[in-house]
Amino acid sequence: MNVLILGSGGREHAFAWKVSQSSLCKKLLVAPGNAGTAQIGTNIEIGVNDFDKIKDLCLSEEIDLLIVGPEDPLVNGIYDFFQEDEKIQHITVIGPSKKGAQLEGSKEFSKEFMVKYGIPTAAYQSFTKDTLEEGNQFLETLSPPYVLKADGLAAGKGVLIPETLKEAKISLKEMLGDAKFGDASSKVVIEEHLKGIELSVFVLTDGISYKILPSAKDYKRIGEGDKGLNTGGMGAISPVPFADRFFIEKVEREIIKPTIKGLVEEDIDYKGFIFIGLMVENGNPKVIEYNVRMGDPETEVVIPRIKSDLLNLFRGIGNGSFSEIDFDISEEVAATVMMVSGGYPESYEKGKKMSGFEDVEDSLLFHSGTKNDGDKVVTNGGRVLAITSFGKDINEAVNKSFKNAEKINFEGKYYRKDIGFDL
Repeated sequence: MNVLILGSGGREHAFAWKVSQSSLCKKLLVAPGNAGTAQIGTNIEIGVNDFDKIKDLCLSEEIDLLIVGPEDPLVNGIYDFFQEDEKIQHITVIGPSKKGAQLEGSKEFSKEFMVKYGIPTAAYQSFTKDTLEEGNQFLETLSPPYVLKADGLAAGKGVLIPETLKEAKISLKEMLGDAKFGDASSKVVIEEHLKGIELSVFVLTDGISYKILPSAKDYKRIGEGDKGLNTGGMGAISPVPFADRFFIEKVEREIIKPTIKGLVEEDIDYKGFIFIGLMVENGNPKVIEYNVRMGDPETEVVIPRIKSDLLNLFRGIGNGSFSEIDFDISEEVAATVMMVSGGYPESYEKGKKMSGFEDVEDSLLFHSGTKNDGDKVVTNGGRVLAITSFGKDINEAVNKSFKNAEKINFEGKYYRKDIGFDL
């Protein structure tokens, strides 16, 4: 099979690493890719939302399978674009239709979906600029802290959690009245704050049958002890210790099955990943959010634990044999530590020369924000490199990643040294 992966982060490098191991993989292209994907496939400089150029590439390279990494092209309808064009509709696209992508693209859509299909989630209401005053009144009925979510995509930055009612009202005005997140916050979902432990469960589905991937917990804050600004993710652990067989069965019964049933009843074409963000209190899971693709850095910790041929599973989604394919997961614990640029998640410099790759032992390196500059690898983003290691327990796995993080060097490098300690 000739495979094209869209995206340029650690998630896409992890997909490329796994797909390249399959005997079914004949040719592997990544657009636009990074310095890591360049080592195992061919990078093509095309933007993930340039559908016409992606189509031309698929035709010229005789692509059989398209794996869509980020959410933007999914929300913008890349699946539908392929389905509606006779020249490329034979290509299997891993990612949902535009309607299915609304589970992530619109917070209001996803909340209405959860309520309709009895999926446990936080109480909520939606507001626009015209109903700002009603929004303030709804805030007064809730206990602090408050959760305000921009309805649309805001590059992972559209959720605010003010601690006081005064701050919440100011934030609501900034989002609705002052367009703090542009069009994404023309509508805002306010919901009750859920308390408990966060984790994520992932599903790969052909829209009818599904396979449950390993669970994971990521670490969002820049500072140790979960302090400081939110980031795209500073590391992850898989599996989550308390997410045992009985817990996952509960998640399957109360959340996964109703979700798939909802997709079928709403006539939503959904072939790809469902990322289910959960808050768990007293063993009871509630959905915080859906994402319609794999997360980053969760992909770098989940995909390496899958022992089955991932490309064969994707092929099964395309040809209808998905439900019959065996699915095996490693028993080992995986831990990912993310190395980031100095100053991230605020302003940071790019183009810092990297070294030490050849000294790394017993870990997987997934490039996130890197690029080739001649024969050198340089930084090209806030989150630069994900280091994933295996162990018999969390301690062994994270210590391998920490040890190798010391060997990789670039100016301003930073990583959290407490990933997994809370577990």
